[in-house]
Amino acid sequence: MSETTYQATVREAIQDTEKFVRLTAKCAENAAGWQKIVMRPVLIKNARHMQFSYFDARKDITKNYRDEEFKQKLDEALALPLRHITLQLTDAQISIQITKKGKAIIHRQAVEQKQEVSLQHDRPKPQPLAEESARAFLQGIGIMNAQGNIKPDMRDKYYQVNEFLKMLEHTGEVEHLGKHGPVHILDCGCGSSYLTFSVYHYLNAVRRVPAQLVGVDINRELMEKNAALARELGWLNVSFIPSPIAEYQPEQRPDIVLSLHACDTATDDALAKGIQLGAKMILAVPCCHHDLNKQITANPPELFKPVLRYGILKERQADLLTDTFRALILRIMGYKTDVVEFISAEHTAKNLMIRAIRRAERGEAQFVEEYKALKAFWQVTPFLEKLLGEQFTRYL
Repeated sequence: MSETTYQATVREAIQDTEKFVRLTAKCAENAAGWQKIVMRPVLIKNARHMQFSYFDARKDITKNYRDEEFKQKLDEALALPLRHITLQLTDAQISIQITKKGKAIIHRQAVEQKQEVSLQHDRPKPQPLAEESARAFLQGIGIMNAQGNIKPDMRDKYYQVNEFLKMLEHTGEVEHLGKHGPVHILDCGCGSSYLTFSVYHYLNAVRRVPAQLVGVDINRELMEKNAALARELGWLNVSFIPSPIAEYQPEQRPDIVLSLHACDTATDDALAKGIQLGAKMILAVPCCHHDLNKQITANPPELFKPVLRYGILKERQADLLTDTFRALILRIMGYKTDVVEFISAEHTAKNLMIRAIRRAERGEAQFVEEYKALKAFWQVTPFLEKLLGEQFTRYL
């Protein structure tokens, strides 16, 4: 796909005033100093403008343009060395990945729930962690600066955490938590722990649900840093343990197990830990997938050879298959499970959440048969099955 073609795709989408909602472009390094550019239509003094927001690591600048000036600014933006463009339309999302050689890969996907074109200039954005009410906390963990503004390079993280908290709320379980004592939360592969801190603050300070939280990650230096920050915040019920997820044995059984972008089979470690400990709720956002990809390569089904011939298609097929197996295993193990898009791809390409609530019977025949048939067709053994062992295979 040529550069001209992807530029034409962008122009055509933006000119559709009935459908165009928003554009987000992530820039390559040294792209006129900008890391990201966002465009959206706004109505100012009864005239339609295009709002351009430019972001770098230290600041963001927003300006509004019309007519010829808008066309000029669009030309300038499209001339930059861009790496990824997301076009949000009312009925679809278009993702454009641009390789270092300038080749563009365009993927168009219909959206389940249609969006609306909003021309409101200053749109309110209610968030679980609102900028005003959570200011001290957001400053404490480094998402907000001393002036009370979200740091430009932390906007994606701020939005991502809020969307994760919304998914937690959407389970309908928050209101029932804490009725029989503190809620125990385990964050597996917690890394820098923005999510860990945010969940703890949200439950305790916003929802008034008493919670205790443990973050586990193999990176000892990060765990020590996070523990020091917890002490600075005066939080006594937050701890960080340097340990592989599979080896960690909690003193208290967790009610909720979290995992945000734990790489490859570390997500399986988190899911297995939640199942083995009988967690009431598991929320996991997987990252990369390699284990099943290797198995598919070793013994590809004849029917799927045209798909697996191309690296990017094989990678996506492995992604979908891995998360399908994970969802089926959770269902077989007694969890009501759904897989949802928890955040737009403009913020992260790894945007699927596996959300599981323990409230079903184990070994339901429908899901067992689906799992066995899918496994037999692909001739693979999911890593999560290996981790659970006889605890799971007894149902097959």
